[in-house]
Parts: sequence; C-alpha cells; structure tokens
Amino acid sequence: MTDSDSSDPAPRPADNCAPLGAKPTRVVTSSMIGIGMPDKARWSERVAVVLGLNPGVFTGPGTNTFVIGTGPRRLLLDSGQGASGYDDLLGRALREDCEGAELERIVLTHAHPDHIGGVEQVRARFGASAVAKMPLPERDLGIEVIGLADGDVVETEGATLEAIWTPGHAGDHLCFYLQEDQTLFSGDMVLGAGTTVIPPDGDLDDYLASLRRLLQLEARRIFPAHGPVIEDPRRKIGEYLAHRALRDEQILEGLRAGVTGTAQLVARIYTDVPEFLYRAAGVSVEAHLRRFEKQGRVRREETRWVLV
Repeated sequence: MTDSDSSDPAPRPADNCAPLGAKPTRVVTSSMIGIGMPDKARWSERVAVVLGLNPGVFTGPGTNTFVIGTGPRRLLLDSGQGASGYDDLLGRALREDCEGAELERIVLTHAHPDHIGGVEQVRARFGASAVAKMPLPERDLGIEVIGLADGDVVETEGATLEAIWTPGHAGDHLCFYLQEDQTLFSGDMVLGAGTTVIPPDGDLDDYLASLRRLLQLEARRIFPAHGPVIEDPRRKIGEYLAHRALRDEQILEGLRAGVTGTAQLVARIYTDVPEFLYRAAGVSVEAHLRRFEKQGRVRREETRWVLV
C-alpha cells in the first residue's frame, strides 16, 4: 500500500527538491504515479515477479507477487487480491518463466486485502493448499495458516527465506530475506517508489523501529511489494527514515502556526501532489499525530489537534 509521497543513512539537502539554501519540502522524490511495469518478469535466477493486476492509488502498478525457487515445486510470496485474470497470468509465468513449475505453498507478508485476497483464487487454480504467515485471525479471512514468527525459515529447492517481523504498517507484517541472493522481500515496508501508508491499525513508532532493523541487514537488493527493484537498500531505507523525520517537523510547524485540522495540515504540507492523493496523505499525517499523542506532545479535541 503506497502513500502519496511519492549508503547514506539520511540523504543530504541536495538530494531534495528544494532550491539551494531553501528548506527542503520532501526527501523521497519518487512517485508511483505513471510507473509502468511488465505483467511478469524474471528478477533473478530464483525469482519471477507477477503483477496482481490491481493498479490503483494505493497499489501503484499493482501488487508484486513472487514465484521463488529453482525446482519443480516453488513458493508463491503474496497472492494479490484475486483480480480477474491474475490466475491466468500466474499460469503463464509458471510455464514461461519458471520451467513449468508447480506451486507447493503460499507465503504471505501480511493480511491486507491486496496480499491475501487472491489465496482462494490461487488454490482453486493451482492447488497450493498450505498458506504460511504470521497469524492474525481477525484479518486472515478464515484461512487456516501455518504460523510463522520472527526468525522462522521457509525452504524450497534453491531458496531459503528467513522471516523478519516488521510491525508498523501492519501488526502481522513479515519481510523475508532470501539467503542465497542476499535479497530482501520488503512487502509494504519499503516500496519501489513513493512511501508507505501507516493505516489506522498500524503504528508509526513500530514502523520506524522496523526500518532501523532492516537497515542492519546485509541486503544487496530489495524486491518490494509495489514498484520496481531497489538497487541500493541502505540509501532507500535511510531516505525513508529521513522522510518521516521531515514530516514530523512539518506537522509540528503547522500546529505551531495554528493549523489544527488534518485536512488543513495536508493542504499545507503536500503542496506538490494532486488533490486526489490528499486522502492517502491524510492517513499518513494522522499516523504522525497519533504518535505525538502517545508521546504527550499533542491532544485531540474532537476534529482538532492542539499542542500540549
């Protein structure tokens, strides 16, 4: 799920859009708007990517799903949301890009609809009955899952995936580290363009802690759930941390200036994005405000936020 924002742990001001000497207005300058990706492709010897055919404001070109392994039976990481035609496309990818392999198991990063919603479609077509994820019964759509926890390993021929618990975007969110390639499947933690929404059931403090944890990995590349391959993981994660710090500062400046409503803060801060993205921007601003509220720095008064 994407936001409207679309080796250095924190980028320098020159990396931003602001003129020299001006205060930067954003850190992450890329956006999902207008990004095109092929419906399917090989991203490595062990990984084929198949688009979920669900483009949108929150999903960008669509959800990336991954066929992983080198043997006759492989893993499917995430299942899309069950969009019409996805099962046909996945079948083509298995035949044309995966040596005619079958699916032995579905592994999920988390239970948001564009990741778990295609499970039954995939099962009906390919019979991959076992589903592995961190359990979250109230969100798992009644699907019986093989429980995964931090540090658990999922193996198939040619691929060893280590689960890394990364809460923040979702409480059940797992990233997966492909040991053979030193590649991180980041789910919705880190995206190929833009930044990640922290929804009302997420937690920005947890998200920032999860980013710092990922920063410690020796990852050569990141394969995100939305958007293209990330070739410089440390720089990208550093930009994400700097982005959140800048948004903190901008929101506090707005509150000090007497701007108390979420919509008004969005209009003040997101001056360089189209208005149809303001709803997504508001979700992220609310995440920062909830964090400030938890810290005792602001309080909510009906529809207003005020500094304490």
